[in-house]
This record gives sequence, structure tokens and C-alpha cells, in this order.
Amino acid sequence: MKVLAVHPGTYYHIESLEGPRYGGYFDEFVRPEDLGDVELDDFDVVLVPCRTPADRMAKNSAQLRAYLDKGGTIIATGESDSHLWLPGIRFTPQPTNFWWWLTPGADLGVRIADPNHPLFARLAQRDITWHLHGWFDAPDGAEVLAVNDDGKPILYIDGVTTKGRMVVTSLDPFYHHGSHFMPATTRFLDGFLPWMRTHLVRNSKAHERVAAL
Repeated sequence: MKVLAVHPGTYYHIESLEGPRYGGYFDEFVRPEDLGDVELDDFDVVLVPCRTPADRMAKNSAQLRAYLDKGGTIIATGESDSHLWLPGIRFTPQPTNFWWWLTPGADLGVRIADPNHPLFARLAQRDITWHLHGWFDAPDGAEVLAVNDDGKPILYIDGVTTKGRMVVTSLDPFYHHGSHFMPATTRFLDGFLPWMRTHLVRNSKAHERVAAL
């Protein structure tokens, strides 16, 4: 059971990935430029945190696709242009209202789409509500977990495009937690990362292959 975190090296990545609150959820780190030197099949999950520059990931797209086609799991969080380096992702940006909560009675419109999903045993709607940066056209058969005010997916699991799984979101919790801005993002990671370890890792297709040997 191993999780590899791509580490772009900014202050918010250092705080979120290496800090004492969440550092224990990751087994190894790698710079985007060094992914080619890593045997991804050794890991159950590869996590790419918020605001990882797409130009640092794009040259790894074939390697990431090969990992997925062998049953691997990739988590891609927001503002990283994952549609430029992962297969089958169709993303539409939307204007971001950074101060919506200053309006009395304001509702950002984010909704849990699948309240029975195990992730939401750990997260409430307020824990996925801070900003909207864009939405996805999730493929038929994907598990849509959260949507924006127009009902468009902002968090989903794609287990149909490849033989593996992609957990894709436009939410950017690592950036905000690491910047000490937006308490909801810390609550999100408090629920999401334990779910990653207990559900995604334990049930990864890569782990199933190793257990069968």
C-alpha cells in the first residue's frame, strides 16, 4: 500500500505534503521532471496536487497513461490543467467569485451528487464549498461525486476511460490549505486523505494484482 505524491516544490506544496498534519499520508515524493525515473507500478495511487504546472507534467502523459492501463489510480486536483496530460478529460473553466460569502444569504451552489458514496461519510457539503474554478464533462459510467450550481461535475471518479481509475476535481484544497487560507480546504483534506488511504489504496487494482501474486 503505497502513495506517490508529485511534489512541485512551492511553499503551499511543502506545507500540504510535508507538514505534520498530512505528511504521513504519502510514502514517497517526486518532482514532475523526475517521474520518468520512477516505477509507477510500485504505487497504488499517484497524487498530483493543486496548481502543478501542466508543462511540467505533459511530457509524462504517456507514462501516466501506461500506468492507468495497468490498473493504477491517479488523483488530479484543481488548477493543474489535467486535461493536458491525462486521457479523456474535458474541462471548461468558469469565472471564479473569490468573495461570494460576503453577500448575505449567498450560496455558491456546490452540491454533493452521491451522498451514499463512502467519501461523504467523512465530508459534508460545507467541506467541499469554497471556490469554483471550472467543471468537467464526465464520461458515461463515471461516478460523479459533486457538482456546481449548474449541475456540472466538479469531482468525479473515472473508471471507464482506462483500466485504472482517475479521481478528478477542479477543487484546489492543497493550495488553500498550504496557504493557510480557507478552513473548508483543511476540512476537505482531513476527510479526503484518510479516504484515499483506506478506500483507494486498499481497493486499488494495482494492489489487487500484487495480492494475487
